[in-house]
Amino acid sequence: MRLIIVSGQSGAGKSIALRVLEDLGYYCVDNLPVSMLEAFICSEKKTKQNVAVSIDIRNLPKEPALFTDVLERLKKNSDVSIFFLHTGSDTLLKRYSETRRIHPLTLTEDKLSLQQAIEKERELLMPLKQDADLVVDSSDLSLHELSEIIRMRVEGRERKDLVMVFESFGFKYGLPADADYVFDARFLPNPHWEPALRALTGLDDPVKLFLEKQVDVVEFKSHVQNFLERWLPLLEKSNRSYLTIAIGCTGGKHRSVYLTQKIGEHFAQLGHQVQIRHTTFESNSKIS
Repeated sequence: MRLIIVSGQSGAGKSIALRVLEDLGYYCVDNLPVSMLEAFICSEKKTKQNVAVSIDIRNLPKEPALFTDVLERLKKNSDVSIFFLHTGSDTLLKRYSETRRIHPLTLTEDKLSLQQAIEKERELLMPLKQDADLVVDSSDLSLHELSEIIRMRVEGRERKDLVMVFESFGFKYGLPADADYVFDARFLPNPHWEPALRALTGLDDPVKLFLEKQVDVVEFKSHVQNFLERWLPLLEKSNRSYLTIAIGCTGGKHRSVYLTQKIGEHFAQLGHQVQIRHTTFESNSKIS
């Protein structure tokens, strides 16, 4: 039996993660008291069904060590993973404003403001985040993107296959928090300075043609592919379920998008499980 503990900030997408896990055949329980967790897992082992349990600010013991002790005992007899979802404060404030939901910590005797509740929750959940096997920043993810991340991580682990996630980003927006490897493409020729290409992206044919004519771009792509091909067998043997490769340029629109797409497609053609994301310009509906 496999146990996945889903944790994270209120409003970061935990309910979405639980729905995905339920669709994958997991028996999902939300807001189960930690004091009942061991007994619950013991009873479910008889069914041999995988289980997902949400542990967050609502059911976390006041003494974090109590949950740590329970977790250590569970790990001795079960395959346990922790998925932690977090989101930037500005994004959470916007989500709460749009949905008019009440943050759990605003109902306490301290009568915290929403901003204070978000910051206190972040502090209280930090030990769980540090112990997590997967940390996902859902700030700029759509419902579909978050669902795909959870699904591919779980399916990759269960199939014992490494899921390769290729992610383009813009350095001016900050480094992606979940990247295992980051490659910097800012020194390569930039289509932004071509007026006819400025409004396009690295997925558009004119930009692709421009970049494919640049010797440095072709060589850089080849070197990244060769590096990953060289070390991928050892990474797969390390029993990890996913590998995130982030490629960035200044704005995350042209060079990084082109390289991410091409390199991701290359490894997909080799038979690997691949997910490709372009974080800067994807504009699907965001989580609310």
